[in-house]
Amino acid sequence: MAIALAACGEVAQLPLSAGVGSHPQLPPPHPTLVPTVNIAPAVGWPANGKPIAASRMAVNAFASGLDHPRWLYVLPNGDVLVAETNAPQRPEESKGIKGWFMEQVMDRAGAGMASANRITLLRDNNGDGVAETRTVFLKGLNSSFGMALIGNDFYVANTNALMKFPYQSGATQILQPGIKILDLPAGSINHHWTKNILASRDGSRIYVTIGSNSNAAENGIDKELGRAAIWEVDLKGGNYRIYSSGLRNPNGLAWELDNGTLWTVVNERDEIGSDLVPDYLASITDGSFFGWPYSYFGPHRDERVQPQRPDLVAKASVPDYALGSHTASLGLVFAKNTVWPAPFNNGVFIGQHGSWNREPRSGYRVIFVPFKNGKPFGEPLDVLTGFVSEDGDAFGRPVGVVLDKQAALLVADDVGNTIWRVTAALPFHANLCASNRALADKFSSHVLRYRLYC
Repeated sequence: MAIALAACGEVAQLPLSAGVGSHPQLPPPHPTLVPTVNIAPAVGWPANGKPIAASRMAVNAFASGLDHPRWLYVLPNGDVLVAETNAPQRPEESKGIKGWFMEQVMDRAGAGMASANRITLLRDNNGDGVAETRTVFLKGLNSSFGMALIGNDFYVANTNALMKFPYQSGATQILQPGIKILDLPAGSINHHWTKNILASRDGSRIYVTIGSNSNAAENGIDKELGRAAIWEVDLKGGNYRIYSSGLRNPNGLAWELDNGTLWTVVNERDEIGSDLVPDYLASITDGSFFGWPYSYFGPHRDERVQPQRPDLVAKASVPDYALGSHTASLGLVFAKNTVWPAPFNNGVFIGQHGSWNREPRSGYRVIFVPFKNGKPFGEPLDVLTGFVSEDGDAFGRPVGVVLDKQAALLVADDVGNTIWRVTAALPFHANLCASNRALADKFSSHVLRYRLYC
């Protein structure tokens, strides 16, 4: 089976960089009878293994031995929450030859196990960059993903509902039952099951990402009601409206720190060639439409979708920045502070889970996209790589990304079952290294916890 899967499909004709940036190359579609399948089989990290950090950065395991950690949230007191989660039961999703085929692909990718359905709290008690305390914060959830704290209300996006739980500062667990705020699209197909959430600046609303129920509407438009969209939920009334639509599978959500614009990263469609379609980073405005399923990157029509809707294609927004075809870009967090050196002090960190539908593979890394004047600027920079072995096996796959209370980057790795912590080097005088190594070692565990290099 592994040989058969690896042998399917076609090969990219363009370098990955052609599908990156504000003006990506978009060649003609190249559909094949059998889709390209080239996923890195999940094997986990060898003993003492870890990703490769970019120059003048360091990485360590903040927490390991987790159960498919996917998404992260940092509480005001510095506690780190991780959603240990996987796909729910989806009986209609695996029906037919294609459904069976995709089930094999997901198993190979390390996503075939049952969901732990819990949120775990991690606490670094002594400030050394490693979590010493681990407790079950919430359990009995339903493929939970996004998290948000507003006052003393802790919100969780299960795959099928937005829930609210009571929270007290410093608590290591929540035992009280939750209250359902509203139902979210799920059901027996539930193709893109993850639901992320982000609170508005004033705490009155929550934005919810709802992925499509298919790749390109092959299950019928009637199965896509309320999906491929970002919802705006009014917490006072419990009502929602579609804030932005035509987004095949949005995941990461973040507010730009200067102008307050909402941004998201989106997984675009598969099965029309290794060079199409680039995932993307986009600023989101009220009422915007990004083309799915009828078109991609503005006016580029997807002829597989019938009947077409030229009226919708005509108003489709063009994303701000392409992130490479099939990279499975998921996590998103803004960095704008004096802790990270330029250009990492203004832009976004993005976790790229990695491709299954591209030859050669793409993603399987964490990148940084610099910003200038509130917009993406320049080329993406590698932050963490080395998730795939020379033999093509996946040691890990990055998903959610957040900055902790010291502005270090935390990365959820759902194949390596680890939360990685990335820190930037501080300027350090070479004479101090030579004359006082002990002092240098002492400073390397400073409360800011940044590795000092000589």
